[in-house]
Amino acid sequence: MEGASVSTNPRSVDEVFKDFRGRRAGMLKALTSEVEEFYRQCDPEKENLCLYGYPEETWEVNLPAEEVPPELPEPALGINFARDGMQRKDWLSLVAVHSDAWLLAVAFYYGARFDKNERKRLFNSINELPTVFDVVTGKKPVKEKASVVVNHNNNNNNNNNSGRNKTKSAAKVQRTAEPVKAKPAPPPPKEDDDLEDEDEEEHGDTFCGTCGGSYTADEFWIGCDICEKWYHGKCVKITPARAEHIKQYKCPACSNKRART
Repeated sequence: MEGASVSTNPRSVDEVFKDFRGRRAGMLKALTSEVEEFYRQCDPEKENLCLYGYPEETWEVNLPAEEVPPELPEPALGINFARDGMQRKDWLSLVAVHSDAWLLAVAFYYGARFDKNERKRLFNSINELPTVFDVVTGKKPVKEKASVVVNHNNNNNNNNNSGRNKTKSAAKVQRTAEPVKAKPAPPPPKEDDDLEDEDEEEHGDTFCGTCGGSYTADEFWIGCDICEKWYHGKCVKITPARAEHIKQYKCPACSNKRART
């Protein structure tokens, strides 16, 4: 296959990134400004076809490399077969996703001998560019959100309030693995015994809406903003990192109810 397996063999981080940019630019042409020709070439009646991008900012639809294993990682095979079975924009988006995966595979194939800092530098350079999928779908870049501020309740002067009130942030999330019904810091001696009992009762009645397990401070919990039930993060497949980006969390039960109405 002419051209598809040609290797430019870049060696430095800058050379690999330049190779990446050239291949990316070629694939973007195929999926945007030259999309009619690309669409025409991806005939479902033909054999398994692949979209290749080249360092000189060109593209090609062709059969996969014949040698096994190939000199370079191969792009997605058979992109032409799905062309007529999908909406055009969905098909182009699918090809774009596979194109991004292939571009990264080729870049880090060339960077296999890079050390940790060189790999990080290469990835950061690549990450500054919109993905092929971003460009094809018109996705706008997202600004980084401010990190969630966590109140660890270390100030004893706030014990009374923190014991009685539920603290709500984004999705009632607290990174300390405590549910948002924040467990207070140790209370002052004796005169606040009643408040301590009140807090213990509150946490003693907290059970996971999925598994029924009781609250423990060493596990991550998340509260549903609709039904106000609490869940182990692991039971609803929500991690603390993911929860930071959820503005309003709906548990699986509430989500299913919404879908049926």
